[in-house]
Order: sequence, then structure tokens, then C-alpha cells
Amino acid sequence: MISNKTRGENDVIKVITYGTYDLLHHGHVNLLRRAKELGDYLIVGVTTDNFDRSRGKLLVQQSLSDRIEAIKALGYADEVILEEYEGQKIDDIKKYGVDIFAIGSDWKGKFDYLSDYCKVVYLPRTEGISSTELRNNGTTMKIGIVGYGYSLGKFIDESKFVSGIEITDYFNDAPVDDKILDNAVFHECETYDEMLDKVDTVYVISPPSEREHFTRKALEKQKHVLCETPIALNSHSVTELYGVAKNNGVILCEALKTAYSLAFQRLVVLLKGGVIGKIKSIGAACTSLEVKSDWYDSFEAGGGAMVSWAPYTLLPVLNIFGNDYSDCRFISYLDIDNNTDLYTKIQMLYPSAEASLMVGTGVKSEGDMVIAGTKGYAYVPAPWWKMDYFEIRKEDSRDNRRYFYQFEGEGIRYELAEFVKSIRNSHSSICLTEETSCAISKIIEDYRKGINVKYI
Repeated sequence: MISNKTRGENDVIKVITYGTYDLLHHGHVNLLRRAKELGDYLIVGVTTDNFDRSRGKLLVQQSLSDRIEAIKALGYADEVILEEYEGQKIDDIKKYGVDIFAIGSDWKGKFDYLSDYCKVVYLPRTEGISSTELRNNGTTMKIGIVGYGYSLGKFIDESKFVSGIEITDYFNDAPVDDKILDNAVFHECETYDEMLDKVDTVYVISPPSEREHFTRKALEKQKHVLCETPIALNSHSVTELYGVAKNNGVILCEALKTAYSLAFQRLVVLLKGGVIGKIKSIGAACTSLEVKSDWYDSFEAGGGAMVSWAPYTLLPVLNIFGNDYSDCRFISYLDIDNNTDLYTKIQMLYPSAEASLMVGTGVKSEGDMVIAGTKGYAYVPAPWWKMDYFEIRKEDSRDNRRYFYQFEGEGIRYELAEFVKSIRNSHSSICLTEETSCAISKIIEDYRKGINVKYI
């Protein structure tokens, strides 16, 4: 062991430990008491929201300030610090002259590498209780998947990062030949009704034209639903589906992953707070050369660039400017054989602002976002819909600011975590409201009806 200091008779023995400390319980209390007994001065590191998210801990219920106050109130900690990044433990041990690192025995062996810097002690864990169990109420929600799409494999992989859920069943009314399902541990049901009888929640990833049917049936059977975006191809159906969910006491959530990313939420808060003054223009593009589904070339099924990408480009516009636009027009390049759009430009006017949006599948453009204001502008580099970083830029570059946030995988884990949190709290998510969902579907509906569309 490398000694941090030369110890004398009057030296204080410093102990350090770390944790999230969500929903503080007697297991936490016992561990902190034992850690305090190991020395004279106890430092407690409380993990920040960003660090928890980076470690896949996505269902923390209490705010950071609440968790810190709960630790201080116990009286065991002589000092409380924040744990914000991977590798910080070594830095803290050196910085504070720590003699002993203490952690619960369920981590045994995980932190042996710290013995090069101080003594490592694994404390006995209080059996029979954990924060995860308290958050989950001791139960695991069973998820059934209906349909097939580009994100299916990613959804399956990312669900492993969210505690309290398990994919148990799958149904698709058309045969699927895909390696994704070859190694699947969940059961393939013969009928949709069979699946609904076995699960608590449903993830709908069917073609857009079928989503309303599958979502409605699940909601009527009192199953919570996470549905791919857009939920339906017309706003009236979306309104009805939210009504069905409320009447049956269940949650309907739209799977538009950007809405649930921390970076996007913080960006919107900053912009509404006036960081770039009055916002006058939003420019955003979402394009891909990759066909995302086998129904893409079918207008009847809901194919085309508008249905695939418009929800993403519309999200920041509707969140910042609201739903009361005065005009919305489209310029579209069609695949004549299939009557689906390969490229569409959306031009939206508000009383004192505008938005110019571009969506494409088969046409590629820079996928960044620029939001212009009277005191500066916000810039989000491509692919902006997987936002983990953005800049606030001013006339004087010395006033520019950069903001970094964790965004792991495809972002699906964040929407899943928000979905589960909404179910636990019996309250719809504020990240993507019913009003925004309806507005997205209304714009797509108008486009598909040919309202204000110019074809090139």
C-alpha cells in the first residue's frame, strides 16, 4: 500500500465511501455508521445525476440536493462531496489524504485496485433491502413487444440498462427472418391477445399505419404502452388514444428518444430562460441514406422521410415556440413509384419567428441544429438528435459556453427509464406532452393529405 502521509500520534484517520443514496434506508445508515467507526473523519461521496446516468443507473427518484441533505442529516459524514466522473476515487484519495476506502460487501473485489493508494475495506451489507427494491416495489414489469422495425435490436440491448423491467414476450403478425430473434430469450406469442394476457406493458414498433390498432387494444386491456413515434398518422387518433389511457388508468408514452435526453431538456430550459435573447429562428436537419424499415417504400404503411424523421425536427420547434404556428408549408421530393418522400423541407411561421427543417431518407445533409436569437445562438453538431453536447455562442467569443452531458447508446435507455418512472409515479411524463404528440401527428397528417405541399 502506498502511504499518503507520515502518520504521527495525533494524525486523523480519514475514511471515504461513495453511493447514490436514493431513498435512504437502514442499509445505507448501517453502512455509513460502520464506515465512520473505521476512523476519525468520514468523507461521503454522493454521485451526481450525470454520473448515475453514465453508469446506467436511470431510475434514481430523488434529486441530488435531497440526497445530500439526507446524508448530512444522519450526522455520520464530516464532509460530503460530489462524485462526478469515472476515476474520481483515486483523485479524491490523493486530494483528501484518505487512509481507508470503505464500500459495501456486494462490491467485493471491484475496488481492489484502490489498495495501491489506501486500505480497502468491504463492509457487510444489510440483507433484505436495497434502493432498487424500494423503487421497484419488489416487482419486475414484464414488457411485450409487438411489431418489427429498425430499432428492435437496439431496444432489446438498451433495456438491459434499466432496472425493474424484463422483456418476456414478442408478437408480430408477419413472419420475420432476423438474427435479432434467433438468440432471444423471450417467448414468441401466436396472437396479440396471448401476449397481452401475459405482460404489464407493451412496446409498439409496428408500421405507423398499425400503431393505433395495437396501442388502443393494449390500453383497453389496461396495459401501459410505449409507442414508436409518431403514435398515429392523424392527430384525432392520438387524442383518442391518450383519452383511452386516462380512462383505463395507464400510461401512454411516445418513443421519441431525443425528448428524454438530459442535454435536450437543459438546452430548452436555457433557451426559454433567455440565454440567447428572443429566439427568432430554428434550423434543423435529420437525414439518412439508410432505409430504416421494410415498410418505408409504402405510403399506405406510413413510409417516407416525413413519418420517419419529422417528429425529431419538430420536437425543438414545438417545445420552444409552441403549437400555435400561423403557417406550415412543405417542399417535397417524391419517389414516384412508391409515392413516398425521399426529402421534404418544412417551413413553419410563427407571429415573430420561423423554423426551417429538413428531413430525408435517400438524401443526405449535415445533421446539425442552429437556433438563432437576438443575443446569440445555440449550435448543436450532428447528429443533433443524439445530443450530448451543445454550445451557446455570442458576438464576443469570450462569452461562449459549452455544455456536456452523458448520452449512452442510442438514447433508448433514457426514454425507457422515463416510461418506467411515469408508471411508478402514475403520472404522464412532462418530457413529451400529449399536446406535443398531437401537434406532431397533425403536421404529418397535413403533409400526407397534400395540404400546402409543393412537389419537386
